[in-house]
Amino acid sequence: MKKRIALLLAAGALALAGCAEKEQTASGIKSDTASFQGTNRPYVAAGWKPGDKVSWEQALKVRTVQGQNDYAKVP
Repeated sequence: MKKRIALLLAAGALALAGCAEKEQTASGIKSDTASFQGTNRPYVAAGWKPGDKVSWEQALKVRTVQGQNDYAKVP
């Protein structure tokens, strides 16, 4: 009988432990530079020059019209 009660208490403790919420803090990569400044990564869109705001905006316009506009894809 004591083993059964201990087993039930242990199962209850495990079930309640799963309900605990982890603390959420704002951590991660933070950048003070503008998006158009770019990075040193090798994968960049064709025609975009890092540091050039005009070419950044033009690349976003092209991507929006050609790649992300679902109405343009419908025949």
